[in-house]
Amino acid sequence: MASNRNQILEIQLEKLRELIDKCLESNPFWKTRLASIDWETNLDSVESFCKALPLLNKNELIEDQTSHPPYGTNFNYPLSKYCRLSQTSGTTGSPIRWLDTRHSWQRMIEGWKIVLEKSNFQAADRVIFPFSFGPFIGLWLAFEAAVQMECLVITGANLSSSMRLKMIQEHAITAICCTPTYAIRLGQIAKADGIDLAESSVKKIILAGEPGGSIPATRDLLLALWPNVQIYDHHGMTEVGPVTYQCPKRWGRLHVIESQFIPEIISKDSSLPVSPGEIGELVLTTLDRDASPLFRYQTGDLVKRSLGDRCECGTHELAFDGGILSRTDDMIIVRGVNIYPGAVESVIRRFEEIEEYQVKITRESGMLKVGVEIELSSPAHSPEKMIQMLEENFKSSLAIRIPVTLVPLDSLPRYELKSKRWLRYD
Repeated sequence: MASNRNQILEIQLEKLRELIDKCLESNPFWKTRLASIDWETNLDSVESFCKALPLLNKNELIEDQTSHPPYGTNFNYPLSKYCRLSQTSGTTGSPIRWLDTRHSWQRMIEGWKIVLEKSNFQAADRVIFPFSFGPFIGLWLAFEAAVQMECLVITGANLSSSMRLKMIQEHAITAICCTPTYAIRLGQIAKADGIDLAESSVKKIILAGEPGGSIPATRDLLLALWPNVQIYDHHGMTEVGPVTYQCPKRWGRLHVIESQFIPEIISKDSSLPVSPGEIGELVLTTLDRDASPLFRYQTGDLVKRSLGDRCECGTHELAFDGGILSRTDDMIIVRGVNIYPGAVESVIRRFEEIEEYQVKITRESGMLKVGVEIELSSPAHSPEKMIQMLEENFKSSLAIRIPVTLVPLDSLPRYELKSKRWLRYD
């Protein structure tokens, strides 16, 4: 690992030069985008590269794959060299398909090894992956990374939640890898089944697939459901692979794996870099996933850049606080107030009695309106009292009134992978 900021930039620049040369030589997608730039004068630093090359957005990738089905043209090698297919969920538009060579897949596994090592995973751990494997990228990489670290790895695919909890008990599982939503769901089912998780062998849960692991109220709920565990957050994307690991010294802070990425945090309005402490969109250049690279890719993730260059954990890698705050297309403005999904969840998760929730966004007379539906699992408060308390918390925390509606228990959908709690009808 680089010991200072200059070494990080030197490693990035060396990899970047090699990658651009390769793309100019053999990549149909990038040839035209890179050919018009004078790289002899614009590759003297990472900063000059970022200034010279325009941003790339998701719609451009979708357009390329639509025009050249099914995989587009972003290939540095003949198609016969590619051996892994991944696909985005398509929750915010058309799904994107992504191919990898054996080398580029292994490089992403190395990234996940960093995530696991920073989350205190060791060869002695017994890890369960409680979900059904599909084309979603991250869970395969995490699984294979744990195997290569010589952990005992168990899949809970195609099993009920109660059966997965039984496996956790029978195999003395020490670590779980899943979404925040499903970790909460497992805890709720354990409680309903009379399983005392305070006596569980599980010592750590690594969260991926959706925001939540860096939201204080969500973490508090998880710790209430899973006593004696450590909660670790992480995020990545199908298009780029594993991106961040949780800071070993400061919960709620994510570090970018800068040996594999050039990260930028830019203003949504000006596209210029934001100052420390400000919120902006995360932009990534992939350095190790050379089979189908991305330069200055707008991820759509809104993050808050941390203050300072050197973290108390000792790394100089770029960090942001609070995890992924929102997606650029998820944030809504209601009566002049910016509302992020994470902020809504942060209020809801203060109430352990709320089993599940859903947010509905509508438009009336040209104005956005937001409402929340909740399920209650505990009779500790009357439904009317709970609704009043939640609406008061929304008002004090978000400076806006959000009406709350009670729905029957188990009427809202449950999720193993990415949750879809924000429904838009506008």
